[in-house]
Amino acid sequence: MTDAEPLIASLTAAVDARPEDLPLRLHLAGLLLDAGRGGEAIAHLGQALTRDPGHTGAQALMQRALGVPPTGGPAPGGEGTTGGGAPTPTGSPDSPPDPLAAYERELADVVPPRFVRSGDEPEPVTGDADRAYDVETSTVRLADVGGMEAVKERLELAFLGPLRNPELRRMYGKSLRGGLMLYGPPGCGKTFLARAVAGEMGAKFLSLSIVDVLDMWMGNSERNLHELFQAARRNAPCVLFLDEVDALGHKRSKVTSSSMRTVGNQLLAELDGMEGSNEGVFVLAATNTPWDVDAALRRPGRLDRMVLVLPPDAEARRAILEYHLRDRPIAGIDLRKVVAATEDFSGADLAHLCETAAEFAMADSVRRGEVRMIGQGDLDRALKEVRPSTRPWLATARNVAMFANEGGVYDDLVAYLKRRRLL
Repeated sequence: MTDAEPLIASLTAAVDARPEDLPLRLHLAGLLLDAGRGGEAIAHLGQALTRDPGHTGAQALMQRALGVPPTGGPAPGGEGTTGGGAPTPTGSPDSPPDPLAAYERELADVVPPRFVRSGDEPEPVTGDADRAYDVETSTVRLADVGGMEAVKERLELAFLGPLRNPELRRMYGKSLRGGLMLYGPPGCGKTFLARAVAGEMGAKFLSLSIVDVLDMWMGNSERNLHELFQAARRNAPCVLFLDEVDALGHKRSKVTSSSMRTVGNQLLAELDGMEGSNEGVFVLAATNTPWDVDAALRRPGRLDRMVLVLPPDAEARRAILEYHLRDRPIAGIDLRKVVAATEDFSGADLAHLCETAAEFAMADSVRRGEVRMIGQGDLDRALKEVRPSTRPWLATARNVAMFANEGGVYDDLVAYLKRRRLL
């Protein structure tokens, strides 16, 4: 260790505590250069020049670090100035080459450029060429969705039927715009169903989540939301899927953040089509907690239809189990017994059940030193470990159905709970 090492360590800690102190940072960079640690010095000098691009001391040290010869002849007032202290016009025939241009090229991966040149500006987005958002073409169909007959019928009435029959649609004055909210326990296929709707109608699919919208800078969240809707409008017919819509459209009476209030208002404006025509844009929203969604989102013309997506029934559970076991080595499995033992299991729970049974069989194969099939015993053992994740949701939904069913909003939920004798 050289004599300068303790001082370098102390100055590094001081710079970390006071990153805006340029003289301190430049002193550290000089010591690093003297110690032969040019890479670290360049990183500090790059940060200094980002904060003050015209700092002559930082420029001189950067030239030294990069091995660039001095441009020569600067007045005491600093490089690039005339005798009176006025800056030499950039690009004039008699001016020396700008050393910062060379620095920017050398440090392009470390220090961002000071300005964006006009040649770097992106071309306007046209047609399907959306760079920022992943506009997909879904290959899933409603036939791939097990069960959910009532949900499929509601989707057929709301959008798929009018799309397939344009003459009848014009005769009855049915618009190709609309919104529908899917609600129910987690893991029951709401996202998969949205993709199936897009695939059924041959439409584009654009999924929106809270991370696509929220931004730390004021106004950017509203702009992001608008651009997402614009991408859907450009790609119409398009299914725009609002996942976890309660996060964006939470009850405004319970929202304390003014920025989240404006995001909610922007969402309402986009659904109304105030920022552009929503013809051909079918908005599907999903939430596990519809009672937390602002009532204004459920008014006519917005997400005015609600569909309960329930845990899969026996037929759907059988189809899901067959799907998740079809590519695995199985033998002697009684699917009827497994279906009967998995009431209240969501689709995700059933996938986890099959995964757990496969883990047991694989671990046993490793212990024995020979491969064996996944059997009924593995599934029985998995059933003792995997519990249905829908039961906490059903307990909360029961309270909502009993005490918060204003206007019959949750009549379908009440009917289901009564049928299951949970209410």
